[in-house]
Amino acid sequence: MNRPPLREITLGDLVDEVAERFPDNDAVVYVDRDYRLTYAQFKDLTDRLAKGLMALGVGHGEKVGVWATNVPYWVALQFATAKIGAVLLTVNTSYKREELRYLLQNSEAENLFVIDGFRDTDYVQTLYELVPELKTQSRGYLKSAEFPHLKRALFLGQEKHRGFYSLPEVLAMAAMVTDEEFAARKALLSPHDVVNMQYTSGTTGFPKGVMLTHYNIGNNGYWIGENQAFTEKDRVCLPVPLFHCFGCVLGVLAAVSHGACMVFLEVFKPLDVMAAIDQEKCTAVYGVPTMFIAILDHKLFGRFDYSSLRTGIMAGSPCPVHTMRQVMDKMNMTEITICYGLTEGSPVMTQTRVDDDIARKTGTVGRAMPEIEVRVVDPATNEPVSPGVQGEVCCRGYNVMKGYYNNPAATASAIDEGGWLHSGDLGVMDESGYLAITGRLKDMIIRGGENVYPREIEEFLYHLDGVADVQVVGVPSRKYGEEVGAFVKLKGKTEISPEDVRDFCRGRIAWHKIPRFVSFIDDYPMTASGKIQKYKLRELAAELFPEAMQE
Repeated sequence: MNRPPLREITLGDLVDEVAERFPDNDAVVYVDRDYRLTYAQFKDLTDRLAKGLMALGVGHGEKVGVWATNVPYWVALQFATAKIGAVLLTVNTSYKREELRYLLQNSEAENLFVIDGFRDTDYVQTLYELVPELKTQSRGYLKSAEFPHLKRALFLGQEKHRGFYSLPEVLAMAAMVTDEEFAARKALLSPHDVVNMQYTSGTTGFPKGVMLTHYNIGNNGYWIGENQAFTEKDRVCLPVPLFHCFGCVLGVLAAVSHGACMVFLEVFKPLDVMAAIDQEKCTAVYGVPTMFIAILDHKLFGRFDYSSLRTGIMAGSPCPVHTMRQVMDKMNMTEITICYGLTEGSPVMTQTRVDDDIARKTGTVGRAMPEIEVRVVDPATNEPVSPGVQGEVCCRGYNVMKGYYNNPAATASAIDEGGWLHSGDLGVMDESGYLAITGRLKDMIIRGGENVYPREIEEFLYHLDGVADVQVVGVPSRKYGEEVGAFVKLKGKTEISPEDVRDFCRGRIAWHKIPRFVSFIDDYPMTASGKIQKYKLRELAAELFPEAMQE
């Protein structure tokens, strides 16, 4: 197979190129507000927004934070910042004041766009509390005592707020920048410049700023789309958050690099997803397993038409086998793919292919992406292990991040001297190169010297009638170091006792793997991108079962 070479192209040039090839194709669609842009219109919008930011004084290399749900101008800002050499800094929509404080200080962000707010957090008021100078100083002359790098606050909407530039004002200022000045700025850019900075979601603790280049994410997005056989005729439903790689790389860049249409939802709601698929005749839809489960279990699921669907991506956390089968059978997604990776890897290192059989689609996370090496190593020696042997998953290639912002020690810890990015995940690779993720190094439970891998027990307990989901974590134990604990989510009105769970295990899995502690839970602590925060479950387990430390 003759593969095209990795492209040396900026994201700004990429969208311009696609707009020239497919000017009349739908680029951006929001069903709930009848907002539609063709690729030609989308390119013009990104140009105006880019020129407006230039007129404001946003310089090459400045960070432009975006604290917003998937509102229509989010994706335009992704390409507008890329066109002027600014760095798009994505902000988790679930952040509260102290998390935003940390991010603004750690990233040294010069600019921040916000919307009104999300759920119970007022974003504008939060920024006023952190930066009271916004209410007293003139725009363009901001001097914050606590955030000395911050120059501008901007509102991603029509409304005016004291100290903020509104979106119409930014767009109007585009007239102050000539085409020649705009072209001169673009000529300064390199595909190897940092274009995107994302803070790791914190499933394992303190977030770090991951620096990603045009070359990193542009090429990764292209191959993600290729592995779904995308063309300009595809219509991709994207209910996943744009602040996360799942949205802005797997979604946006996979679609744009193929001229496909992006059908966005501002926030995930199962009914809105089903309506968007039906109305727009989407050919692909993305989601984490919990999203697909919510759609399949919805009481109105049968009222919508899914016949246009073909492919898509399920990622973010392990998918129960029965859920994957339902998605393929009931949603017509016979060519659905699974992706695996991490933000530091741009993010995808492995993906199943549309023609993989169901065993590989349910039992693995696919094989290495083109131009990326993936291997499994012994965590103790860093030497590759044989097929079928568990070890840490590592990758090397164009996709490896430039590093963590202002954190060379953490960068050196994540990327070894050979250029291999260490994932912290445990996996097994078969002789054909297909990878199965078996857990995290830090999730592994060591009970009295026995290694226990939570994923194995979780997959087993999915077969217990009445179990909707299960997460297994270590419970601190004075006697054994750790004991096995299970947090179980039940279906509907099912009634199961902890002893029922243990009875189901007895005689079927090794005794040391049987959860000694079982708790039933309505919802798991999750990141805004849909990842279950196991470290919080471990903390909860320690609180719920203190007797383990008293024996």
